[in-house]
Amino acid sequence: MEKKIKLQLKGVVVGDKMDKTVVVLVSRYVKHPKYKKYIRRDKKFKAHDPDNKYKIGDKVTIEETRPISKDKHFVVK
Repeated sequence: MEKKIKLQLKGVVVGDKMDKTVVVLVSRYVKHPKYKKYIRRDKKFKAHDPDNKYKIGDKVTIEETRPISKDKHFVVK
């Protein structure tokens, strides 16, 4: 059986008010199709943090996992 490669993203913690959950902001740069200028695209992901050890401003790597809740399907590495 083939092993599936898990998606890993790097970002910054922007929220830690929930229990065992952090909100991670992931930024990426894409080239505008018409103007050929690079623009930043941001997206927030909720990630599982079982020990509540990450705080706002920490740089983290998150990895895709099975769904943990309705909108939480990443875990902090």
